[in-house]
Amino acid sequence: MLNINQSLLLKSRHILSSSLSINRFLNNNVPSITKVHREVYARLYPTTVVLPDGASINIRYHEPRKIIKLPLDISLLSEEERRIRLERRKPKRKVKITETIEDNFNAKKYLKYIKK
Repeated sequence: MLNINQSLLLKSRHILSSSLSINRFLNNNVPSITKVHREVYARLYPTTVVLPDGASINIRYHEPRKIIKLPLDISLLSEEERRIRLERRKPKRKVKITETIEDNFNAKKYLKYIKK
């Protein structure tokens, strides 16, 4: 049996919880702005894996990722394909276009239109 103090304590908790309109269950993940820092996730997430040849596979992954792209092994490519891939990695040079405009404007020709 409960003694009188314990029963009063239970009644006061019940009254307090019923008087509040919203019960909030707060934990460390509620105000998360960044990812949830866990080593092991509780479920598996649908993820697309893109293979080096361009094929894609849908898998269940332990971290919430949308897509995973596997790296390409350059040593398996031909010499020409390897050269093309390496050139794509380099920064592109900007082409400077210089135009010469003939300027034959004469301001003295329009002085007669200016009012003094």
